[in-house]
Amino acid sequence: MNYTIHQSICINFLKVGSVSNSSVLQIGSAGVIQARSSLYNTGGYVKPAEEAEAIEKPVTPLVPLSSTT
Repeated sequence: MNYTIHQSICINFLKVGSVSNSSVLQIGSAGVIQARSSLYNTGGYVKPAEEAEAIEKPVTPLVPLSSTT
């Protein structure tokens, strides 16, 4: 049995916190999700970036992640 689905999706704002190699972002319905991985050097860099420096104090999230009530 075949299904035909027509969708119209309007997204005014989409914020993605992070994307890793195994992340899947799906909007709408999909019968098949095909894996795709792309790696681009758009800046033309020839060596790795410098090591990141440690943060002095822990960062407090803007939105509380748990409730103490």
